[in-house]
Amino acid sequence: MSSSAASPVLKRATDIGVAGAALFVFGAPMVLLALATRATSPGPAIHWSQRVGRDNRLFAMPKFRTMRIDTPQVATHLLDDPARWLTPFGGFLRRYSLDELPQLWSVLIGDMSLVGPRPALFNQDDLVALRTEAGVERLRPGLTGWAQVNGRDELPIPQKVALDVDYMNRMSFAFDLKVMALTVAGVLGARGVTH
Repeated sequence: MSSSAASPVLKRATDIGVAGAALFVFGAPMVLLALATRATSPGPAIHWSQRVGRDNRLFAMPKFRTMRIDTPQVATHLLDDPARWLTPFGGFLRRYSLDELPQLWSVLIGDMSLVGPRPALFNQDDLVALRTEAGVERLRPGLTGWAQVNGRDELPIPQKVALDVDYMNRMSFAFDLKVMALTVAGVLGARGVTH
C-alpha cells in the first residue's frame, strides 16, 4: 500500500457518504428499472448472488436480474452462448452497468466498498485461490475496481488478479477517485462488456 494511502476510516466514510447519496439520487430510477425487469421476464427483479467477500467470507450480493431464472450459477463467460440466457431487458442493464446499482446497498452496509476487487462467485475456486495466494482476499470487494477499468469481461483470471494486486499496492484516496472516474467513462462507452 502506498505511503499516501487513505486510512480505512476515510475509505469507509467515503463509501457510506457516496453510497447513501447515490441511493437517494437513484432511488426512483431504480424502482423503474425493477418494474421494467419484472414486466419483461418472469421472476424477481433482484437476483441475490452468493459472492466471496473480505477474508473469503460469503455474502449475498444484489443485482437487477439480467438472466433467465433457469440460468446455471456460473460466471457469464462460462455459459454456452451467454446471450441466449439474457432477459429482454438484461442486455440494456448490462451494457450500461445498471444491473450493479443495487450493490450500493452492499456498500452502505459494509459488505462491499466503492472500489476494490470485484467479488468472485462462490464457485470461482480458481479466482479465489489466486487472490488468497496474493493476499487480495484481505480487501473489501468493490462496486468497481482496477481490473474492471482495464478490461472487465475480456481479462483472463491471472491478469485480473495481477491488477487486483496492483490496486492493493497502490490503494489511496486519489487512486480510488481515478478508478471511479474511469468507471464512469467506461460505462458511458459500454467498454469491456462482452455479455
